[in-house]
Amino acid sequence: MLAEIRIDGLGVISKAAAQFHEGLTVLTGETGAGKTMVVTSLHLLSGARADAGRVRLGADRAVVEGRFSTANASARVVSEVDRLLESTGAERDEDGTIIALRTVGSDGRSRAHLGGRSVPAGALSELTGPLLTVHGQNDQLRLQRPDQQRQALDEFGGAPIGSLLDKYRALRAEWIEARDELAERTRSSRELAQEVDRLEFGLNEIDAVAPQPGEDLSIVADVRRLSDLDSLRSAAADAQVAMLGGAAEADGSDGGDGVGALDLLGEARARIESSDDPALTALGPRLAEAIAVVTDVSSDLTGYLADLPSDPGALDTLLNRQAELKTLTRKYAADVDGVLSWANQARDRLSKIDVSAEALAALAARVDDCAAAVAVAATALSQARTKYAVKLGKAVTTELGGLAMGKARLEVTVQPLVAGAQDAAPLTVDGRELHAGSAGVDEVEFRLAAHSGAQALPISKSASGGELSRVMLALEVVLAGAEGSATMVFDEVDAGVGGRAAVEIGRRLARLARTHQVIVVTHLPQVAAFADTHLVVDKVDGRKAADSGVRTLTDGERVVELARMLAGLDNTQTGRAHAEELLATAKAARTE
Repeated sequence: MLAEIRIDGLGVISKAAAQFHEGLTVLTGETGAGKTMVVTSLHLLSGARADAGRVRLGADRAVVEGRFSTANASARVVSEVDRLLESTGAERDEDGTIIALRTVGSDGRSRAHLGGRSVPAGALSELTGPLLTVHGQNDQLRLQRPDQQRQALDEFGGAPIGSLLDKYRALRAEWIEARDELAERTRSSRELAQEVDRLEFGLNEIDAVAPQPGEDLSIVADVRRLSDLDSLRSAAADAQVAMLGGAAEADGSDGGDGVGALDLLGEARARIESSDDPALTALGPRLAEAIAVVTDVSSDLTGYLADLPSDPGALDTLLNRQAELKTLTRKYAADVDGVLSWANQARDRLSKIDVSAEALAALAARVDDCAAAVAVAATALSQARTKYAVKLGKAVTTELGGLAMGKARLEVTVQPLVAGAQDAAPLTVDGRELHAGSAGVDEVEFRLAAHSGAQALPISKSASGGELSRVMLALEVVLAGAEGSATMVFDEVDAGVGGRAAVEIGRRLARLARTHQVIVVTHLPQVAAFADTHLVVDKVDGRKAADSGVRTLTDGERVVELARMLAGLDNTQTGRAHAEELLATAKAARTE
């Protein structure tokens, strides 16, 4: 519920604050005093679009601060609010209430705060969504729209209609996805076939060459070696002769009597080991290590010489292979590893492309199956709506009887919405082509018969302003249910109403206030008399600008205000007598 509101610099209100309690609260005041600004402030706290034109003339900004309590809210609402607070980092106040704040600058810039944290304006909407419902004067116009009427019926149906609607939407989404896929497959079958040919050609070309990972790099190294084969063989052979002396030639044959490094090292080791000097003989092991190293290097050189290709055509073979690989790297990737990656991606893509007639037929069959499932779900949803439409019509008619429209009758009709010629997604239901919208295949319409014997016509054509106000209030009472968590705000719901009908509106609002916190902006004393709390918006004309404030009336002040509302006779004995009589009548009516 709404516990308190503070307004600074909004319209004619310079500074104002008001506390709200459970039950029915009414706001009254002279025309132009600023009653609508209170409703505007609640719209701002609900995340509505900010309008710089609402900022008080001469003020830098308008500030609206609201304090909300969830003490009497349902577990579901408390859970939603707590989840929002946690996600935004906002915190409750010490008393458990939640402070929401909205500022609107004269330059049009808007800021929102929740629980001490700066948040997007949408976060305020999430907070007030389950806590606050504001019915402005434009809601009567929205009630004439078919989508709003369907939404009201679905809300009345509750969980049974809600579950059927969720099922329909899930099946419809699957059907639309399948239809789009079939249309795309059919439309692009030629392009897909061309893509298949291109991918298969590339894979065949790559498979014919059969490149190995890193092969292009290894071939470059091998070609470099083979291009300098003679100099490499000569260098290795000369090095081996230097180590082994005349023990061998480069080709492994007897090379004569030349002395090599290995012979010299062997002789040096023998001379050192024959000495009696310990310091000299200590060098022997190091020479042994040198001999082992030379022997190993010599063995490696022998292996190197043996591995050098002796086939004069080996270089040509490598160059041809390199040319084959370059053909692939020019077409598919910068190197052989990239070519292999392209091939893997091409194989994966081919596995997902199927343009065969069998594949299209299977997809078309899936579309038909999905459409049949959607049709079944749509039929079940229509049947449930038709059932609850009768109940809703009777319930609202009963409420209208208590609003001085005893002979009026509301009918709620549910008709199939026939698909148009340009319908992108027609659905066949019971042999008829219907428009399968996101909310079903139904068109819901409220029809009002204003008196007995009258033909029921759409409320957009048959209801006057006062009748439309009462229909909306009756509907709101019916939809209110037993969950008393939301604060309901009505801005001049009694517009165009007077006399006995005004009394009945006050009675219904008082009854609604038994389960909800109800705040009403009204100009009718018959409605104001039913209030548990009466607030008045006062306007004072100053030298520079008018200023308005909000105050709570005492019992005595209520009599004066009601007398003013009755006939502008706030200080006459007759006016006060009429006001006291009206309060007594309202008190008696509330106890019935």
